[in-house]
Amino acid sequence: MEKLRFQQAQLLIKEAGKSKAQCEKLKSPKKGKINADLFSEVINELMEAEEFIYSSRPTHNLNQKDSYEFCNKIIGIRNKLDEILADFGVIEKESVAEKIKKLSRDILILTTRSNFKKSFTKFGIDPQRVVVAGVPLQVEDMKILNPKIPESALGGISKKIEHVKNDIERKISAFNLDKIYVIVENDKAGEVLGKRAKELYGAEIIAISDLKDITAEEIIHLIS
Repeated sequence: MEKLRFQQAQLLIKEAGKSKAQCEKLKSPKKGKINADLFSEVINELMEAEEFIYSSRPTHNLNQKDSYEFCNKIIGIRNKLDEILADFGVIEKESVAEKIKKLSRDILILTTRSNFKKSFTKFGIDPQRVVVAGVPLQVEDMKILNPKIPESALGGISKKIEHVKNDIERKISAFNLDKIYVIVENDKAGEVLGKRAKELYGAEIIAISDLKDITAEEIIHLIS
């Protein structure tokens, strides 16, 4: 059994370690230091991916949901293996901007302010992958943010909400996006947007204390 598990793990490593570009040339390794923490993550994620082998016996066929989860794990493993290989000069180290661009390729980010959007896009996130929701996603949520808002103002806000939701749904469809992040600051507007986006779109909520000074490394961590 252990030999079988080892062979299966080897197969997973082989698949995860395949070059993203068929023409990529591998170089001879140079001196370097093993990123032990990253390597440990690879091993743990391989073991998690291996569970799909047992759960799908005897055919090893996966449904749509499981296929996505399995492939997502393998892609994550492959990216980590590439980082390790890059540390030894076997492949070129990917730039931070390229990494962010790649990680954000299949996601949509919702946030509450235009300056937050600028913080994301300056590091390589496509502006088309960011929607600024300056209003909540339901008109009744506006009363949570401003209990004294007059009823006469809600008509105009409702139109803005409709525009934002149309923009979100159009981009989800146009770019075939399968993951939505609400990345906001720890405030009432962020809380209200996150709660409603989770309800409407199954969005993942990320609330941090200060978005204007977010770093490229923090963005990578948030959307990885």
